[in-house]
Amino acid sequence: MTVKILADSASDLSKTHYNEYDIEMVSLTVHLEEKDYEDGQTISPKKVYDAMREGKAPKTSQVSPQTFKSVFTSYAESNQPLLYLAFSSELSGTYQTAKMMEQEVKEDYPDAPIHVVDTKCASIGYGLVVLEAAKMAKAGKTVEDIQEDAKRRAANMEHIFTVDDLEYLYRGGRVSKTAAFVGTLLKIKPILHVEAGKLVPLEKIRGSKKLFGRMLEIMEERGGNFENQTIGISHGDDLERAEQLAEMIRNKFGVKNIEIEMVGSAIGAHAGPGTIALFFLNKSF
Repeated sequence: MTVKILADSASDLSKTHYNEYDIEMVSLTVHLEEKDYEDGQTISPKKVYDAMREGKAPKTSQVSPQTFKSVFTSYAESNQPLLYLAFSSELSGTYQTAKMMEQEVKEDYPDAPIHVVDTKCASIGYGLVVLEAAKMAKAGKTVEDIQEDAKRRAANMEHIFTVDDLEYLYRGGRVSKTAAFVGTLLKIKPILHVEAGKLVPLEKIRGSKKLFGRMLEIMEERGGNFENQTIGISHGDDLERAEQLAEMIRNKFGVKNIEIEMVGSAIGAHAGPGTIALFFLNKSF
């Protein structure tokens, strides 16, 4: 029986991806103006970014235990292998909730072929891991093979990104108030990356003109052969700059495949409008 791939909405994949590769998705929740929305389903990222530009502060919460229990139970009953690739456990409690529900469901269905993996990835970096797993599933690969590839791919997925305003990361508890204040004051643009699933500041660049050039230098330092891999770019409602970065990457590295998506509502609620993120596999892959 074909392996089913499950992802959550923090993968920032489009509905086209989910449909084309037959991926199942569960949503994180976005709280905005006293209403709850399902990320990727009942709210658009644009609505979140516009609200943030107006000074509103959306909040997010993880996928509910009931959602995981319902999905896991249905696959346990049909005995279809299910592989849930989760958003980084360092950025959300979603993975831990999934593990708890996996154990609960396996009390009733001890042989249920349910597998849960913490990718330690986010946004399209996470989405690229999910897409490759879904392609392998469609090709009839075993759950063991898919899981092994996904773990290796996730461990070697680089996340290099910048935000337009550090204030949003401060509100989300990602940087200190001092760092946010000083960065905004001096027009410093931070470059951050993900290390063991956590957001870690990498460098500070004065002014935005040098930013993309430096991101490409980091890409060259850390990456291997880019021609045959899919590069990911996600953006906080700034398609023009995302496409500018993509063009620079094509010109410099001869890359053929670049996936550009908007940073979804759940991650965007913390990163804010103007975020630009770059994802690629490093030399160790």
